[in-house]
Amino acid sequence: MEEKGKQIRLTAGEIGQLWIQYLNDSSSICILSFFLEKAEDVEIKPIIKFALELSKSHIQKITAILTEEKSVVPNGFRIEEDVNLTAPRLYSDSFVLNFINQMSKVGLTTYAGSVGISVRSDIKSYYMDCLTETMQLYDKSTELLLTKGLYIRSPSLPNLEKVEFVKKQWFMLDVFGEKRPLVAAEVDYLFANMQRNALGVAALTGFSQVAKDKNVKQFFLKGLEVGNKHIRLFRGKLEESKLPAPMSWDSEITNSTTHTFSDKLMMFFTSGLISLSVGFYGTAVSLSPRGDLTALYNRLSLEVQMYAEDGANIMINNRWLEQPPMAYDRDELIRKKNQL
Repeated sequence: MEEKGKQIRLTAGEIGQLWIQYLNDSSSICILSFFLEKAEDVEIKPIIKFALELSKSHIQKITAILTEEKSVVPNGFRIEEDVNLTAPRLYSDSFVLNFINQMSKVGLTTYAGSVGISVRSDIKSYYMDCLTETMQLYDKSTELLLTKGLYIRSPSLPNLEKVEFVKKQWFMLDVFGEKRPLVAAEVDYLFANMQRNALGVAALTGFSQVAKDKNVKQFFLKGLEVGNKHIRLFRGKLEESKLPAPMSWDSEITNSTTHTFSDKLMMFFTSGLISLSVGFYGTAVSLSPRGDLTALYNRLSLEVQMYAEDGANIMINNRWLEQPPMAYDRDELIRKKNQL
């Protein structure tokens, strides 16, 4: 883009967002292509196709932007290298529809954030288009989930009869081990985080069945332990207030052990889920006034970050982790200059 004859360079935020989105969309193309290849439900198939077309269009647009900027385009992921389209079905169509719905929710948050950090008009316009498209994907997938009776609603609470104000610190802190009932935001985040963990556990179960590398398989199995533990803890908090918890997705995974996705692709996707968990837990802390919930989210967030470090080490050792755009290492440049 040019302004008064001069090209405006991308900011660090803009190029950073474009870079990670390229990786995300190239991985989505591989996963969604497999889902589309195996889909049997005639109503779910168009949703998968729509999501796939969005990812493909994003890759084309980001490639054009980075090429015009004379910036390297990430390697990302490719169907011919990272997915076996002839492998048997790994997940049910119902799981896939819920998966797309959850990912569209994530997209609404990330694209809104990208709009907020974009300065250049073409980049801002691009992310506003992404946001609009993702709203359409969310609407389509949500409506189909509702039509099929598959949408998992969060619990309902009784209507307030009058406005009241908090009178004691008891609202924020535990007193002699007694806890007040959960407020609406706390219920919503416990339910949503439990649901996201349930979907993540299902995804990792499939990954662990088809992973080739022993260390990668062990990493996924450890993730299952972490995810199931978090589900139990969130369910316990909901049950304390006599509220229902969402179901698991164990029955939506087939028994296939055939190589389906590359270990590199599955590790990248899992790393993305881990990052999302840390972000969602952080948001839950800010919106959960009850002291025991704040302590719980902080503890689980630390556990997830330690798990993330194990994943990063596996990706680095296998040369799967692409280095994102970085600032110059001035000290290193000076040392090289002095050695001449």
